[in-house]
Amino acid sequence: MPDQLVSVVVPAYNSERTIGETLHSVRSQTHQNLEIIVVDDGSTDATAAIVRIHKASDDRIRLIEQNNAGVAAARNAGAEQARGEFLAPIDADDLWDPRKIAKQLEAFARSPPTVGVVYTWFALLDEESRIIHTKHRPDYAGHVLPNLAEFNFVGNGSSPLIRLDAFRQTAGYDPTLKARGGQGCEDWKLYCELAERVEYAFVGEHLTGYRTSPDNMSANVVEMLRSRDFATADLMVTHPELRSRFRLGRNRLSRFMLHRAIRRRSVREIFALMVLIGTFDPRFLFATLANLPSEVLDQLKSETVMPETKNRYFLRRAISNRRRSMPADLALEGSGRKPQA
Repeated sequence: MPDQLVSVVVPAYNSERTIGETLHSVRSQTHQNLEIIVVDDGSTDATAAIVRIHKASDDRIRLIEQNNAGVAAARNAGAEQARGEFLAPIDADDLWDPRKIAKQLEAFARSPPTVGVVYTWFALLDEESRIIHTKHRPDYAGHVLPNLAEFNFVGNGSSPLIRLDAFRQTAGYDPTLKARGGQGCEDWKLYCELAERVEYAFVGEHLTGYRTSPDNMSANVVEMLRSRDFATADLMVTHPELRSRFRLGRNRLSRFMLHRAIRRRSVREIFALMVLIGTFDPRFLFATLANLPSEVLDQLKSETVMPETKNRYFLRRAISNRRRSMPADLALEGSGRKPQA
């Protein structure tokens, strides 16, 4: 599949700190037959100006500017303009290894025509683009809807390569989640709807760099759980047989978010999550609290004793873990955060 056109869609909102780095990683793909569609979702900073600088030296880039409507609407706007056989979304602060698209096209070439999505593993990055960890190593393939009902193993919005005709058989990314006050699970809902129609394959390499920061959308734990509940209710209409898996997945996500809120020492998030978990499944809340990892309990105990010392230790430990810098083919200049649209 070396000559097939791939449509890259980059939704961007106030992304001046990262959009240049992201576009550099996209433009550096070894598979060069790309159209790069950047949708500026009503930014009030220099995002559009930076895109125009890149566009001046790369005629594969197109810029669409619209009033702020949210990440789902921005992605859909880009997909509507796509002319390629494949759709490759990437958020405006994430990164791609130069081989990402080529490796995914090779996976499609090896797969039967029933495969409509190829995802990659991702490396979790900090704001300086350094690797935090490379723990993401799922191997789900084929008919994966039951697995997706439990958790979003794709992991982010920048990993998959999707057949455009399969994408257009769905309703696209759901903008009503934002309208309903639950933005955040648009990716997961789309992946489930794709899994109703096509099979999945994967490339077992960390070819996507997914950035995390306190400000990104996935860090808004209350809205993320609300989004999950809205998306689940929609999916349950056609898949009541997956009720137990959806419930297990919701509990799994909420436990992960509670652990993260505790590690971040966010008292407001901790109590908000406890209320949400307890309302959804009181027994699960009690079980979760009874089985908190010992390291999280240690952090909670130390907070009241020597918070400044322990905070410094915690940061030193985090920095030590991150000293494995991003591989050269992902270590690009810049830093940034994932602003919420």
